[in-house]
Amino acid sequence: MTGTAQATRAARSRPPWPKVAMAMAAAVVALLATAPYLGSQTGPGSAGSTIGGFALGLMFLIMAAVGLVVARFQRRNPIGYLLLGTALCFLITLTAGGYATLVYPQHRHLPFGAVALAAAQVGLLAIFMLPLIVLLFPDGRLPSRRWRRLVACVLALAVYAVAANEIGIVAGLLGHRLRISSDGTAVIAAPLSTSATLAGFAGVAVLCVAAIVRQVLAWRRAGTDRRQQIKWLLSGVGVFLVIGIPSLGVSSDIWEAGIAIGFSALPLAIGVGILRYRLYDIDRIVSRTVSYGIVTALLAGAYAGLVLLATRELRFSSEVAVAVSTLVAAAAFNPVRRRVQHLVDRRFNRARYNADLTVAAFAARLQDGVDIEAVRTDLAGTVQRALEPEHLSVWMWEA
Repeated sequence: MTGTAQATRAARSRPPWPKVAMAMAAAVVALLATAPYLGSQTGPGSAGSTIGGFALGLMFLIMAAVGLVVARFQRRNPIGYLLLGTALCFLITLTAGGYATLVYPQHRHLPFGAVALAAAQVGLLAIFMLPLIVLLFPDGRLPSRRWRRLVACVLALAVYAVAANEIGIVAGLLGHRLRISSDGTAVIAAPLSTSATLAGFAGVAVLCVAAIVRQVLAWRRAGTDRRQQIKWLLSGVGVFLVIGIPSLGVSSDIWEAGIAIGFSALPLAIGVGILRYRLYDIDRIVSRTVSYGIVTALLAGAYAGLVLLATRELRFSSEVAVAVSTLVAAAAFNPVRRRVQHLVDRRFNRARYNADLTVAAFAARLQDGVDIEAVRTDLAGTVQRALEPEHLSVWMWEA
């Protein structure tokens, strides 16, 4: 009887949040399903009607999927729900903006146009959630009350910015002086809305700096596993800053795909870091990414230089110059890649570099080995130095 009562109390103490996470994920999928229709109605170049729109939809789906997995396996970690909320807020903004485009710039007689304008403002909350996710990584907890007060102040600024914009929209609609842009965004000129938005973005900047400072402090006193988690986080943030942020505001399918790649890298890295799935692969991923990026830049520069040299200085025809430059770049790929990979591994993947050197040295010694006992001892020592296992046994079959 006592065991049954304890089980009942434990079941009641479990948070019902996974159901909330499932509902949020279902809402993300439902909003994504409406994107193609809105894209076809609002004209070419809209979300859902271009390659970039498809890439953005994939980004939101990845973000929601990672959030759902984290919420499923770590129920008390708020990061999963923040990822779901970020995807949901962005999608609400895009969907509501597309609907408002049908109502106002295109002057279609559809209901709830004002509601769509108001709903489009929740995307501001998603901008506040991203640095908050980085700040709370990996366990969703803050180390002290000072951090909690900072987060509370920034969230208050976020709510204030959204509320001020909503008030500005209502006042503009009632006074018939609200201007709607071609993408369904309300242009609010009220001083209160402008100042609130600026204060909100200032809070985001403070939260970004705080998130970086917190992770740096955590790195200094962290153990091996925690450092690997922070490496995953920083790699996702790096891709987000290098590819995702510069792509914002550029109306091109390729650049919108860059936004999708940059924004998808962050939730994927966060999910791997939190769930600790293949945690120690980050060194190899970083080394491969850096090496292939360097090789691509070197060969692209060499290719362009050869083409210009052949066409402008040596006066070859453009077809011959392109063909010769292509052959030279293709022939140089493997030698350059091996050399660059060797240099990068020495810097970013030292363990693998040392292990490769150990195995190569053993292979060289094995060519001259004739004593079975000496070879077995050398093999055991090589495996111990390269892999450092807890236990090691060598079985040899004698004919």
